Amino acid sequence: MIVQLEHISKTYQSPDSEIAALEDISFGIREGEFVSLVGPSGCGKSTLLSIVAGLEAPSDGIIRVDGEEVRGVSRKIGYMPQKDQLFAWRSIWDNVTLGLEIQHQKDKKHIRSVEMLLERYGLKEFAQYAPGQLSGGMRQRCALIRTLATDPRILLLDEPFSALDYQMRLAVSDDIYAIIRREGKTALLVTHDIAESVSMSDRVVVLSSRPGRVKNVHDLSALAGLAPMERRDHPLFHQFFNEIWKELEISA
Repeated sequence: MIVQLEHISKTYQSPDSEIAALEDISFGIREGEFVSLVGPSGCGKSTLLSIVAGLEAPSDGIIRVDGEEVRGVSRKIGYMPQKDQLFAWRSIWDNVTLGLEIQHQKDKKHIRSVEMLLERYGLKEFAQYAPGQLSGGMRQRCALIRTLATDPRILLLDEPFSALDYQMRLAVSDDIYAIIRREGKTALLVTHDIAESVSMSDRVVVLSSRPGRVKNVHDLSALAGLAPMERRDHPLFHQFFNEIWKELEISA
């Protein structure tokens, strides 16, 4: 397992009480696997993603990435937040190379890699455009390229399509899925959208209501090899969707 979560719990302290956000979370992610986290609002999905990213420390438990315990932010992990967070005053080129600037990696090798990513995913001619001149889908591709630029082994996706309308969301999820698969990355996606999780994932981890616990893990290997839009037309898609829906109804 490239990512291993072992008995992760998270408790927040307030002046007069404690709030248990997560409790005894354990599961692993294989290299090259796409895993989704779903659960009721407030169950700690985004908190768990922040812990895997090294942005927060667990109250209990250990997370290992590539066999090493996570004790802070790692270059092996790339984080893609809910909004594209492209800076309006920077060109697309300056936005997608921002991570390289911060990590002092803006060398010929990494610059060439970004150039290839922009060309491969149809954004080369827009490199000097401002973010406001691009569609929502193009902006999300730019945000993913910015994340890929530093060549992380693992991508953490925190509801990256939530700001898009339904039709755009379908198209962009298919697009982003194809990019992640082509680049051979391991991915962990947080989403409220059951259909999105079933259409994109190798496995779906279902969390209970707060404090979040692992309620079930669905293996979607029967849908392997199908693109997200193809999966939505498959009979098994509806079976998995209904199973997860019922589990979340019980949790709510």
